[in-house]
Amino acid sequence: MILVLFIGVRGCPPKNFICKYSENFPTILYQGVKKRGPPGASFRINKKSRNATAVRKSFDNFIHNFAVSKDENSLEMLSTDQAYREMWQHCLDRIKTQTTEEEFVKWFEPIVPLEFDGTTLRLRVPNASYVYQIEKNYIPFLRPIISQLYGQQTRLHYAVPKAEQQQPAAATLTTESDATAVSRFSTQTDTANIKNPFVIPGLKKIVIDPQLNPNYTFATFIEGECNRLARSAAMSVAVTPGNNPFNPLYIYGNSGLGKTHIAQSVGHEVRLRHPELQVLYVSMNKFQAQFQTAYKNGEIPDFIHFYQMIDVLIIDDIQELTGKTGTQNAFFNIFNHLQLAGKQLILTSDKPPVELKDIEQRLLTRFKWGLSAQLVSPDYETKLKIIRAKSRKVGARISDEVVTYLADNISANVREIEGVLSSLVANASFLERKITVSLAKEVLKAYVQLYRKEISIERIIETVCDHLNIDFARLSSPERTREVAQARQIAMYLSKQHTKAPLTAIGASIGGRNHATVLHSCKAVTNLMETDRNFRRQVEEIEKRILA
Repeated sequence: MILVLFIGVRGCPPKNFICKYSENFPTILYQGVKKRGPPGASFRINKKSRNATAVRKSFDNFIHNFAVSKDENSLEMLSTDQAYREMWQHCLDRIKTQTTEEEFVKWFEPIVPLEFDGTTLRLRVPNASYVYQIEKNYIPFLRPIISQLYGQQTRLHYAVPKAEQQQPAAATLTTESDATAVSRFSTQTDTANIKNPFVIPGLKKIVIDPQLNPNYTFATFIEGECNRLARSAAMSVAVTPGNNPFNPLYIYGNSGLGKTHIAQSVGHEVRLRHPELQVLYVSMNKFQAQFQTAYKNGEIPDFIHFYQMIDVLIIDDIQELTGKTGTQNAFFNIFNHLQLAGKQLILTSDKPPVELKDIEQRLLTRFKWGLSAQLVSPDYETKLKIIRAKSRKVGARISDEVVTYLADNISANVREIEGVLSSLVANASFLERKITVSLAKEVLKAYVQLYRKEISIERIIETVCDHLNIDFARLSSPERTREVAQARQIAMYLSKQHTKAPLTAIGASIGGRNHATVLHSCKAVTNLMETDRNFRRQVEEIEKRILA
């Protein structure tokens, strides 16, 4: 019979238990030295029990290999390397469930356990970058796994090959921890092995260009009721990036309303207030192109790790992610890591999250975590402010009359406003013409689709009465003179041509006539226009005035 005393080994029986092993017994008995039950109290574990946990099976094998009786008076103590490797394999199995396959293969498979003395677990890693990545990105879930399998007081010691140890960056790889467990790595390391898709390959240090347009700042952004929510939220994000309830900040709206402007404004403000933070703006199309290049070169892990280093990531046109499964998977890893690390994400799109199609549900739910702020078409006052601000920017001196005309006829698209103003300046400069309403009309016809104001029945009646010099009261009266009757018929004809109002509504608005009268009037005017040139010319002149 052999007695082995175990004191405080994590995953083994309670403290001060004696292990009794005999080749003649099919089981291992663990008997407590300090018994709280009746004399002889003990418990047993069948070595081949299917119900035994993985830790118990590992410990059982450990005991079996640790103590082997050759005879009654001799004991051979075998190497415990196999037991430690089995415990490390259990550790890897748990790590694999909490990382992606690419992360596990790159950062954990190359690690080799060297020894464990009860308090310090020595791991051999290929180079110093592994220490940096593990301590920066994976220690939150690695610590409890190590503590559970090796003990609460376990410390990590990273062993780096001599070639790496000679480098200044790897001078002090082993750090002592406090009583809580695993060590923290705080030594500055060289990040040259992480590929930066924004710089020329071969650079030794990562220098990230934020890719921001210098003109897109909060100072040049025109605020109005149409964008106040998005602008206020963006400023809040810029003041405390990552530490606010708007993460991610999702800005959506039609093209040309200022989504890119306001998103890049956040980037400029963050760089001004927090110069130590890494800011990056990238369109989803460029992100997709970079992903394809990384996939072709077998550099997906480096691609993902590069983006995981960013503190404020701005992705424009996120709707372009639709249908791209591989890119969605990579972006999910980046998004999840940044948000869990307290980094800030800003997304722009032409649709709200609920309307995005062919995007994984796990991404859509994360898009909805923060604030979704919509940009709508500017109101009239905001358009006036935008036109005046843009005209000052291009150096054009435009009268209030021209500004008002442009606001009345240009759509809410800011890009169209900039295009029209540039054309006005070019015409005034190269043709030496003064910027007037007449010139603005010519430019608008060539560059911008003019808005047709909504035509109402009342406006048609007013135009007909003014052109034919007839009072509205006479037009609506039962008077049946040729002059009044013809004017009434013209008004009904034009109302049917240029409004969507039903015949009954047209008749009710013009003297309370019924729909049959309206049909008769339209037919009469059509026939007369075909036979009477002067009458046709008169109707066309009235129609031009209505459409002007």
